[in-house]
Amino acid sequence: MTSDIWVALLSLVGTLAGTLGGIVISNRLTAYRIAQLEEKVARHNNLVERTYRLEGRMNEAEHDIRDMKRGV
Repeated sequence: MTSDIWVALLSLVGTLAGTLGGIVISNRLTAYRIAQLEEKVARHNNLVERTYRLEGRMNEAEHDIRDMKRGV
């Protein structure tokens, strides 16, 4: 084989390795970022649930206070 063919084959192998390596790294980064976003969404949903429960307790407390004021 001539040196031109070897250079072409090595270029092909290098290009394929670089492309596949870039795809793998990009895929890992995307998976990591998605996991981080899922964690943030879970924390946000927890906060929303806690706020909803607190609002319910506040409504009960306000009703109790109104009832106490009417009774006095």
